[in-house]
Amino acid sequence: MTNDLDKLVASKAQAWLDGNYDEATKQEVRFLMENNHNELVESFYKDLEFGTGGLRGIMGVGTNRMNIYTVGAATQGLANYLKLNFAGDEIKVAISHDSRNNSRMFAERVADIFASNGFIVYLFDALRPTPELSFAIRELGCQSGVMVTASHNPKEYNGYKAYWNDGSQVTSPHDVNIIAEVGKITDNSQVLTGKNAENINILGEEFDKVYLQAIKDLSLSPESVAKYNDMKIVYTPLHGAGVKLVPQSLRNYGFNNIICVEEQMVLDGNFPTVVSPNPENSEAMTMGMNLGTKLNADLVIASDPDADRLAIVCRNDKGEWEILNGNQTAMMFSWYIITNKKKLGQLKGNEFMVKTIVTSELIADIARKNNVELYDEYTGFKWIAYRIRENEGVKKYIGGGEESFGFLPFDKVRDKDSPASICLICEIAAWAKDNGKTLYDLLMDIYTEYG
Repeated sequence: MTNDLDKLVASKAQAWLDGNYDEATKQEVRFLMENNHNELVESFYKDLEFGTGGLRGIMGVGTNRMNIYTVGAATQGLANYLKLNFAGDEIKVAISHDSRNNSRMFAERVADIFASNGFIVYLFDALRPTPELSFAIRELGCQSGVMVTASHNPKEYNGYKAYWNDGSQVTSPHDVNIIAEVGKITDNSQVLTGKNAENINILGEEFDKVYLQAIKDLSLSPESVAKYNDMKIVYTPLHGAGVKLVPQSLRNYGFNNIICVEEQMVLDGNFPTVVSPNPENSEAMTMGMNLGTKLNADLVIASDPDADRLAIVCRNDKGEWEILNGNQTAMMFSWYIITNKKKLGQLKGNEFMVKTIVTSELIADIARKNNVELYDEYTGFKWIAYRIRENEGVKKYIGGGEESFGFLPFDKVRDKDSPASICLICEIAAWAKDNGKTLYDLLMDIYTEYG
């Protein structure tokens, strides 16, 4: 069996040496063949699979690694599927990326391939949060989009999320059909490149303003924000895509006392200040909490490398920092949205919220008591987006989240949205202050009322 595997690996590696691949790649393949048999096997023993969410893998040369060639095959397969689905239409796609090593290079490769296939391409001028990509797909009338990211995975990884025309990650039947098309790309010569560069349009600050205004329109208590606009907020992007947009969004929303963790504002795909760039891990919040203690801050907030997830740290009844978990933040968002929309007369009877089946049932209790319909969906935010799509034009989505530190407070985006959610949690903290409470008091009030 081992001999058969070695033959397979040797054959696939030799095909890269003989094929239309750049010289640096060929040199790396030769190096592995001569010096690192185990890594050679890992790199070529299978093809990196395009799964239901796209690609994700360790970066390097080979068919089982994230590189411009595996990214190219995935993009050409997606392009072919878009041509089948939107025959006769002018096909438009949007592309963004995070701060990981090689992310910009992969994003530019994706843009080149889509343009070479005759598509109109919108490429952000630099890294941007995943939710802004989802917003761009909808705002610009795109049929698809790609986010180059491996979310909060270790530094060795990168990935590729594929989106559909509603701004959601692809679901059935498109997911399996795209996989089939990607499987048909068996040779690098099938990938179109180097054509129609004029089709690539760069998105910059002017588009950011449109997204930031959409977030600001979410506000349910602008008077509380105005009253406590100097609330001290410590923020860290964990070296990721929230680096500019989250502070900008908070300022645009009305807050003016945002202190960033400078060491973690450095864009670095090696994530040097954390063991893992995952805000679900308390270790990743240490620098932020230390700065918050030094400055006597009200809140400490983080977003992950592609800025779709968020973490919130507030002071408990003993004055100590406490990291809220995903269930707690989702129920607080849900309670606040329902409570204040009711006060403002914005609940008309056709509103709904969504959670995933592994997320706290307390959210269902909050919705039920306030006569707001709630849907329970499978794990994964694409299923929340699916429910929004199914109800579009009939019922009004007002919020949804999952236990893994993700929430979406509006339907203009169809994925987890940390810039919008961070603005909203800061508004909730300001509203609590306006009512003589802390964020932690508010959480305890929710527990007291709903169990």
